[in-house]
Amino acid sequence: MTATAPTPARTNPLGGEAYRLTLPNTATAPRIARDFLTSLLGVSRHSKLIDDARLCVTELVTNAHCHTRTPQIRVHVAVNRKRVTVAVTDDGGPLDVDKAFGTLGTALAAGPEQESGRGLALVESLALAWGTGRGGGQYPDRTVVWFTLGRPEAAA
Repeated sequence: MTATAPTPARTNPLGGEAYRLTLPNTATAPRIARDFLTSLLGVSRHSKLIDDARLCVTELVTNAHCHTRTPQIRVHVAVNRKRVTVAVTDDGGPLDVDKAFGTLGTALAAGPEQESGRGLALVESLALAWGTGRGGGQYPDRTVVWFTLGRPEAAA
């Protein structure tokens, strides 16, 4: 049996450490992503962020699982002294364009009697920042949804 060298993650532009996890698109992916993030935050002195981070990553991974055809879901985590940024990437198009999770307007429009549609509004309420984008460059069809948690900057 030969060991393979791990693929190095891109340098974290915010400083600190970068981690990544690639998951098959299965119903267990959200739980595995939650456990991965919990472990990272526990050892990186961000234990106060664990509950919010678990909720946010669960939402993003669940959206990728339920609303796309992606075979793999990628979770990238950048950790520094003050902040944690998590990006969830998929390479599949939406199963149903009308139910795709890409717009905040749809998320904020969910009524109290609806069973779904509030996840991104929840992410927005917990995160210092969040957003969506494309993979760009080599992977233009990939969708990236990210959030940052941490201490807000002191007012200047």
